[in-house]
Amino acid sequence: MNSDHNRSAAILGGLLAAGLVISAAVFGGYARRIGSGKQSISVKGLAEKPIRADYAEWTIGVTAHGASFSEALDKLRRSRPALDEFLKKQGFDKASLSESNEAVEPNMVDEELPNDRTRRVQKGFNATQTIRLTTKDMARVAAADKAALQLKAKGVPVVYEAPQYLVSNLEEIKMSLIGAATKNAGKRAEEFAKNGGVRAGSMRSASQGAFYILPVGESSADSNDYGGRYDKTTQDKTARVVVTIEYSID
Repeated sequence: MNSDHNRSAAILGGLLAAGLVISAAVFGGYARRIGSGKQSISVKGLAEKPIRADYAEWTIGVTAHGASFSEALDKLRRSRPALDEFLKKQGFDKASLSESNEAVEPNMVDEELPNDRTRRVQKGFNATQTIRLTTKDMARVAAADKAALQLKAKGVPVVYEAPQYLVSNLEEIKMSLIGAATKNAGKRAEEFAKNGGVRAGSMRSASQGAFYILPVGESSADSNDYGGRYDKTTQDKTARVVVTIEYSID
């Protein structure tokens, strides 16, 4: 009796074990199918190309100080002809120039007091007027920037900034790089998937990183201008964009 009971128990145990193995195999395959539908790979795509500035902006002006409002303004107006003559000699026509209004403001300075204290007091007035120059002749701007130092050495109270070398078709450049970076991301996804024994499927999501305009040879890209960095100090530049794309895994 015990022998028949043990035999029946063994058979039942075998059938249960076989059923669990079959169920596990079926469930395992189903889980992989579900998992494969949910799995994805995220990659970054990079694209860059050399570009060159096609126009420049330069700001130069005159400044004057006077004990009174009228004195400061009078000194400013007497200095202005020297600046006009300078720009004319540099070969800039009036169409390329845009001048600001004359401005006169109180000249505020810190005055020392006993016990290491200070206070702000007015000492006369400062008058200024600036001219912004826009041109595609970047060599002429660079030459004028150098010549302005000599003008200042002659006693003309000029103030000026370094020229800014700019690119007019930034959006066009950006869009072309996004397309190239997307293709680069697709190739990277295919390579990752191939090494993992799977296949990269459809795009699930995409995001654009910052857009960089960098000096040639510079790889740093961590400041924030025009959605990334916009170098305006050099004529020759490198445009760069990075995209992040998520692909399904088949």
